[in-house]
Formats: sequence, structure tokens, C-alpha cells
Amino acid sequence: MEKIEQAITNFVKGGDNSDTVLLDNVLHKDFRVTNNGFMGTPGFTIIDKQKYLSNIKDGIFGELARKMIIESIDYSETIAMIKLRLESSENYFVSYNSLVLETDNECKLINNMAVVEAKKDKQ
Repeated sequence: MEKIEQAITNFVKGGDNSDTVLLDNVLHKDFRVTNNGFMGTPGFTIIDKQKYLSNIKDGIFGELARKMIIESIDYSETIAMIKLRLESSENYFVSYNSLVLETDNECKLINNMAVVEAKKDKQ
């Protein structure tokens, strides 16, 4: 359980801090972001690990601190599913994340699926 929580914390911190080294270490080689309505675009989007890291490096994603609440962790031996709620200064996120236990006994994130809702201006 501790390795699962550390992996998901590293994933969120890596994104918040645009730390591609930390992200590269926690993301499985076959990592994918899967999303419907990604960043306001219609339809389904899949982003692989290299494109994700490139988007972080180029400032397209990341660089905003987020508060993280782990809502649930469901695991069975070598796989885990984590539901997170995240909040940045601009957005609310509900994030479902799949992790696998690698042969080196490290947990790696293999899939991230999130719903992002922009915060409404408070007037």
C-alpha cells in the first residue's frame, strides 16, 4: 500500500513541478493518458508517455500546485486502481489511475483518466 501511495504522490508532484525525471521514473513504459473531451477538444484522446513528458517539458501541462485527496485505492497483488480528487488554482480534477507492480518490485503508473472542470470565476 505504501508503494502505491508513493507512486501516485510522485505522479502528482512530478506534474505539479514539471519534473520529467520524477515522472519518467514513476510512469510505465506503456503509460497512456486516456480522456474524453481532453482540454476542451471533442472526442476521445490518447497521449503516450513520450508525448506526455514532452507536454510537461514544454509547459502545456503542469506547473500548477494541486491539493490531492486519495478517495480510494483498490488493489490485488500486482495491480491497483486509485481514484483521486485534485484541485489547482484553475481546475478541479477527478482522476482514475491504474498502476502495475513491475518485476523490480516498483509500482508504475500505466493509465491516467481524468475529468477536468474549470473553476468558475467568483464575483
